[in-house]
Amino acid sequence: MKRAIVLAVAMMAISCIRNLATAQTNYTLPAALDTARNNSPVLKARYMNIGAAQADVTTAKLRPNPTLNNQTLQLVRSDHFAPNTRWSSNQNRQVWYQVTKPIQWPNQRKYKIETADKDVAVASNTYQEDVRNLSLDVGNSWINCWVLKKRLALLNDSKKNLDTLVQINELRYKNQVITQTDLIRTKVLLDQYNLQLSKFYQDYQNELQTLQLLTGNTSSMDIDTSGEILTISPSETLDSLITQTMENRSDVVLAKSTIDERNSNAKYQQSLAVPQPEIGFIYNPQNSVPYIGFYGTIDLPFFNRNQGEIKKAHILQQQAQQELTATQRQIQTEVVTAYNTYQLQKKNMEKYSGILHQSQQILDNVKYAYLRGGTTIIDFLDAQRNWYDTRLLYYDSLQAYYQSYIQLLFATGLINQL
Repeated sequence: MKRAIVLAVAMMAISCIRNLATAQTNYTLPAALDTARNNSPVLKARYMNIGAAQADVTTAKLRPNPTLNNQTLQLVRSDHFAPNTRWSSNQNRQVWYQVTKPIQWPNQRKYKIETADKDVAVASNTYQEDVRNLSLDVGNSWINCWVLKKRLALLNDSKKNLDTLVQINELRYKNQVITQTDLIRTKVLLDQYNLQLSKFYQDYQNELQTLQLLTGNTSSMDIDTSGEILTISPSETLDSLITQTMENRSDVVLAKSTIDERNSNAKYQQSLAVPQPEIGFIYNPQNSVPYIGFYGTIDLPFFNRNQGEIKKAHILQQQAQQELTATQRQIQTEVVTAYNTYQLQKKNMEKYSGILHQSQQILDNVKYAYLRGGTTIIDFLDAQRNWYDTRLLYYDSLQAYYQSYIQLLFATGLINQL
């Protein structure tokens, strides 16, 4: 009865694991980036800045409201009332109705709307720069997950080989072919692999959690290690990359749109130096005698001619131009650095094919000799460690290579196309 219960529980656990594995989605690098751009709560919040800027355009297009003013004066003492009248008679009251409207000069309205439109462009380009920065974080996190998963697979394969070797050595020790020390040495290496396996698995799960946070994904996810990672081929020449980046990278476009917005704002602030008149009509019944009149007012620009805002607008113009210059210098440095690092890592990866082949050949030869008594367990375990360490170094170099690729795409702005 107990055996049946244990079997049933085991079957339920296997079923849950299978359902969990089925529910997980394997993400390629482009799929992870697309998911982040669509689901990231940070990007969703930043995207609302565009809607807020568009609302400012609506505000800029609104014209000033007219103003209605009423003043009523009533005689208080009855001895001053008109003959044969009462308190409520209109002969004992003066009423003032005034309707006025501020006059907005054409240039003021034009430049106010133009500045608001440029603010929308700035908000949109700021969002694209946010996308570029998030794409770098997602790309690096995905590469980390990819490498950790590859390491897990390597360690699992190494552990399976050692499991088989331990079983063989236990049989050989039982038959007194090897010593107990040789068996223990094999088991010690297997225990080391088991410890590394738990650490790698936890590191992989932690990095998956980071990637899940960056992408805004609420369901379980996994990494697709079968797809192609290098899907965009950067230009072979450094000069063409720099030229392309200077025109198309999102922070350059943002800096240029900021200059346009600052230029429009300077024109708008200059237009506000002209006083804004307010005109209207008056209807004024005085003691039942109606009067009509004209109302007009304008401030005299003796002190305030919007000097402060005009000066501030010109300073912001200079600031935006300086920021563009700084961005262009930064781009040149970033592209050169990323390009040289990418080329170096690419050359390093080309050298690893021979090293991996040699380490595999050494392990196969030593294992063959050991199983036939031609060498010691020390030689075999040393070859096993060398084979495993070589592949770990290979994955470290592969991670550096892929991250240099992501960094180059980030530096050139091509990452937004990935």
